[in-house]
Parts: sequence; structure tokens; C-alpha cells
Amino acid sequence: MESSTTTSKVNANRLFYASCFALITTAFSFAIAAGILDQLKTELELSASQAGLITSMWFLGFPIAMVIGGLIYHKVGGKVIMQFAFFAHSIGILLLIFSGNYIGLLIANLLIGLGNGCTEAACNPMIADAYKGNRMSTMLNRFHMWFPGGIAVGSLLSGFMTDFGITGQSQVWLLLIPAIIYAFLFYGQTWPKAKIEEAATISGNLKGMFTPLFLFIGVCMALTAISEFGPNQWVGLILSKSGAEPTLILALTAGLMAVARFFGGSMVAKFNQTGVLLGSAILATLGIYLFSTQTGTMAYVAAIIFALGVAYFWPNMIGLTATKTPKTGALGMSIIGAIGMFSTSIFQPIIGGWIDADRAAAEAQGFTGDELELISGQETLSTMVLFPAILIVLFTILYFWLKNKESKGEIATA
Repeated sequence: MESSTTTSKVNANRLFYASCFALITTAFSFAIAAGILDQLKTELELSASQAGLITSMWFLGFPIAMVIGGLIYHKVGGKVIMQFAFFAHSIGILLLIFSGNYIGLLIANLLIGLGNGCTEAACNPMIADAYKGNRMSTMLNRFHMWFPGGIAVGSLLSGFMTDFGITGQSQVWLLLIPAIIYAFLFYGQTWPKAKIEEAATISGNLKGMFTPLFLFIGVCMALTAISEFGPNQWVGLILSKSGAEPTLILALTAGLMAVARFFGGSMVAKFNQTGVLLGSAILATLGIYLFSTQTGTMAYVAAIIFALGVAYFWPNMIGLTATKTPKTGALGMSIIGAIGMFSTSIFQPIIGGWIDADRAAAEAQGFTGDELELISGQETLSTMVLFPAILIVLFTILYFWLKNKESKGEIATA
């Protein structure tokens, strides 16, 4: 793997691989949380709203850690942030395993979310500083490829263990494997310095953030995140009543996203970041619509279209921030990621509430059993179509906005 670093002491390869294992830890926590959600609802007699609140702790810890990590990145260094990530992951994982109550699960998911947020806060700016030009976009996409890739592996393992009667909390032991690997790979490594001197100061970061372009990107990030994580977290519960295998749906979606992100650099080089994001919004809208209307075999077709739609959202929103608002630095990338996760945290219990309300409405119409669960769930998915549909409009505006700025030489075209 070719690398360009700011100093010969930086081993970009090892840092990149360590980052990938840290993101696999994040992915495993997401996949297993989704895989055991139905078990936890049954075992602890939780409502969908309560289950959504447990899930929201995962997403709430994420933005908190990202914001704080972005603020201190150039003061304490990415190494220290990743040391805290390992601490939060380890304690959160152990608490998730041994806690058998609602409050314990809330705290465990919060800690794991903090560890996941530290991973994003430290690794995104490290990769942006270690690689240049389109290579940076390529490596960001390949780094983020391991989130869906880890979900694909994690969801299959979770489904396999569930079939063999292994309880949800016992499955969490798997999270310790990639966590220990990334701790070993990061140990003793030197991190790259910021490319732009102004990006290494909080005042420079804040100046770059208080611009219309950065704020607009923030609004888009809020919608891209919930477009990806909203359906992903609930579609298994919904489609399990339609004749489709939920773990296979999740694995198929995640696997395709991983493959798509591997080739993300080539897609950006051909269509540019906003062109890729606009096309993604169109496919995501179609995919969620199909999830809300199709059953059985067609659910897998919906999963393919949805996966191709959301695959490029997260890495290219981070890449867009790094290339179009470079003065925002590590803090800017962390804030954008935090906006995405905070948006998802807010919407998870809301989506759970939508499911409860749609189920009550379907019950009032006389539906029962699996038909009740499917109809109410698909009604909720039809509401979620609004998220990527709005993005089609926003990314169209952004496409022409950036094209105009590039023609005037106000921002880089790379």
C-alpha cells in the first residue's frame, strides 16, 4: 500500500491497519447490538421505545467523544485518544456482558459509543494528514469500508451463535478480539502532523466552521446518517416477519457497502464527491421505498439498492469536509461526524415510537401476529423515505454551489 506521510517516523501502513481494526470493533458493536435487540426486548420485556433508547446510547456516546476528541486532538494527540477508546471499549464490553438490567445496558452502550467516537475523532484526521489528494479520499473510503465489512461479519456470527442458543450478552465477547488487536498495533506509533498550520489551532478550526458551506454540510450529514443507520438498525426486526432472513439482509447490505467503499476513490475521481453523494441519495430513497413495500425475495433486491445508496454517505461527507473546508481540521471532521451520530441518537427512540404508534394503528384495524408486525414496520419505513428524499434536493444544491466556487477558484477541486 502506497503512503505519503508528513514525517519519515510515521508508519502510515501500521496506523491505517490499526484504525481499521478499531473500526471493526465499532462495527461488531453495531452488528451485535442489532442482532441481539430482539432477544433483549424479549428477555427484559422492553417496549420498542425502550429498546430504541438503549440503542440511542450507542449513538449518543459517539458524538460526545467525537466533539471532545476533535477539540483536544492537536493538544494531546491521536495516541492518547485511542488509549481512552480502548479503555471505554473494554469497560463497556465487560459491562454489557455481565449486566442483566436495563440501566446497566444503557451505561454499557454509552461507554462503547464513547470508544467508537474516539476512534472516529482520532483516525479520520490521521488518515487525512497521512495521505494526499485523491489518495486521501481513497484511504478514507477504505478505512470506512471496515464499518460495513465488520457489520457483515459480525451479523453473520451473531446469527450463527443465536441459532446455537448462545445468548445475546454472551455474543459480546467477540468485541474484545479486534479491540485487543488495534491496541497492539497502535502501541508506540508516531502520528502525522496537520498539513495546514491553521488547521492545527482551535481558532483556525472555528473560523473555518462558521461558514455557510460547513453549516450546510452539517445539515446534510444529519440526514445522511439517519438515512443509513435508521433503516439498518430496525429493518431486521421489520423484515423478519416478511419471509426474509434479517441477519442475511444485514450481512448483504453491509457486504455490498464494504465492496463499494473499497472502490470509493475511483468513484470520486470519476464523478467527484457531490456527484457521488447525489447519486447515493437517489438510490437510498429507492431502496428504503422498496423496503417499505416489498416482502420475501424482493426484500433482498431492496437491500442491494439501499446498500449501494448509503455506502458512500459517511466517508465522503468526512472527505468533503476535509477537502472543501480544510481549515476546520480535525475538529471539523469530528463535528461533522458528531452531527451525524447525534442526529441518529435523537431519531432512534423516535423511530421506535413510530413503530409503537404504527403497531397500535394496525391493531385497531384488526391485524394480528406477523401480519401486524410487518404492516406496522413497513409503514414506519415509508416515513423514513423522507430522509434521503430531502437529500436529493440538498445535494443538487450543493453540487452547483461547489461547482460555482471551484470555477471561481475559491475552493480546491480535488
